[in-house]
Amino acid sequence: MNYRTLGRTGFRISEIAHGLWGMGDWTGSDDAQSLAALQLSVDLGCNFFDTAWAYGGGHSDALLGKILANNPGKRLFAASKIPPLNDKWPATAKYKYHDVFPADHVFKYARQIREKLGTESIDLLQFHVWDDSWTDEPDFRNTVEKLKGDGWIRAFGLSLNRWEPENGIRALRTGLVDAVQVIYNIFDQSPEDRLFPVCQELNIGVIARVPLDEGSLAGELTAATKFPKNDWRSLYFGPENLGNTVFRVDKLKKVVRQDMTLPEMALRFIVSNPVVSTTIVGMRRPNHVRENLAASDAGPLDAALLRILHQHRWDRRPQHWSD
Repeated sequence: MNYRTLGRTGFRISEIAHGLWGMGDWTGSDDAQSLAALQLSVDLGCNFFDTAWAYGGGHSDALLGKILANNPGKRLFAASKIPPLNDKWPATAKYKYHDVFPADHVFKYARQIREKLGTESIDLLQFHVWDDSWTDEPDFRNTVEKLKGDGWIRAFGLSLNRWEPENGIRALRTGLVDAVQVIYNIFDQSPEDRLFPVCQELNIGVIARVPLDEGSLAGELTAATKFPKNDWRSLYFGPENLGNTVFRVDKLKKVVRQDMTLPEMALRFIVSNPVVSTTIVGMRRPNHVRENLAASDAGPLDAALLRILHQHRWDRRPQHWSD
């Protein structure tokens, strides 16, 4: 496992991070299996774990808390997220800041997350949604400064809306934000345009999420794939998106080299960008942990392949099925 610095936080974190969304509330999740996968990640050198209160109402935070308690001699970094009070995903300018992240709501969930993690301070606490129209709200600054000043958190971050990587740049310039989480993968390359240069300028850590495009870049989707109705992917890979996605994935499969798999290529594409501090991969099964963490050891892709993959950029706008 290779490590990078998470911007100005100074945290030395693994290039591949373990995401816990699927452990909290996805169909088929099993706590024993989840804990085994998390522990294997620790054993193989992963030290950055991404969770959120919304992942099962604190369930994934509690699972991570068990892993932290079981590995007292290792420096493991916990990143979690505050859910929006109005329960609206994604954020938009029509919602007022005080209806989404009022101070009492933020501190209530920060307290509960600390309790689930079993830590006095949260390494990285993020707002789970964001809209830049809220940037100048005095309570935004007051809340973040108090969280840090009182020692509740070590660093603060924002999770940006899907396909809106520039809707957060104003907030980054306030000096309050230490890290930003954004969708970035072979298809979704738009953060390279404006967001990443600002992060470099301000030394803000970059956490890439959805590296496999919600699973499409694992290469197993077909035009006939269906997910259970209570599985979020049944909406994302519905009629408006499934066919286009399978078509583009099939084109990608033609450029995968014999010495690697499609998901490995997808992860190494992200590792190849030095601006990215880490990329979050959901891993509920130990075999997935081994396969995905190995992408760090394999290192960046060569320049020729990267040039080809940049031609597979797919710019999209938020849709009703992409929330």
